[in-house]
Amino acid sequence: LSGLDPAQPYFQGTPTEVRLDKSDADFVDVIHTDSAPTIPNLGFGISPAIGHIDFYPNGGEQMPGCDKNAISQIVDLDGIWEGTRDFVACNHLRSYKYYSDSIVYPDGFLGYPCASYDLFQSGNCFPCPEDGCPNMGHYADKFKDKYKNDFVKLYLNTGEARDFPLWRYKVTVTLSGKSKVKGYVNVALYGSDGNTKQYQITKGTLKPDDTYTAYIDAEVNVGEVTKVKFLWNNNWINPTFPKLGAATITVEAGETR
Repeated sequence: LSGLDPAQPYFQGTPTEVRLDKSDADFVDVIHTDSAPTIPNLGFGISPAIGHIDFYPNGGEQMPGCDKNAISQIVDLDGIWEGTRDFVACNHLRSYKYYSDSIVYPDGFLGYPCASYDLFQSGNCFPCPEDGCPNMGHYADKFKDKYKNDFVKLYLNTGEARDFPLWRYKVTVTLSGKSKVKGYVNVALYGSDGNTKQYQITKGTLKPDDTYTAYIDAEVNVGEVTKVKFLWNNNWINPTFPKLGAATITVEAGETR
């Protein structure tokens, strides 16, 4: 059984006979997309973990792309009816959109086991455990024999619009050069299955020999990394023409470690 943001009003805190529960099937996976408290936030979804595995994309409360203004949302690419529904219950309805995207992307929507979304965001639960990360949505049941007893909370980020899946990478850059400068460092990944756009690794004071780490959620699974593009800039003309390079760049894919 897959719960697509199972309902909170009248159901949260009720006995297991009344609401969705892991005892309802051999394997119950749940996607939480609108689990903010009903009052004052009007969350439609239940927040506690209730299945064998529970996914909390983007933290489970506020979905990216749902904070568009009303007009742009109602006059949606999918039509006025779809846009109006999204305006009223955008976070709640994201659950079925993620699910339908998951059918098309069997390798997408990896859920990282973690104690909280904040810890996930800061990289504490990266990479996937040795036996892998479950895929949110249609292929979650590949993990049905792995989790039998405890409630398992899984976290991931998604895109703002279709296509929703993102793939998580840890990028570590050690700089080289003669003097420190102010600016930012961007990195793009190239691989056997595709390339990413540029992602900002750090900004501010850039010091040669220092190491900077960022977790990026890329819009494509690049496969085997073949090349990394490194760029830095300081946004203004510096008469001393400082030079900065990368001594090393390390890329770690969350899925394959």
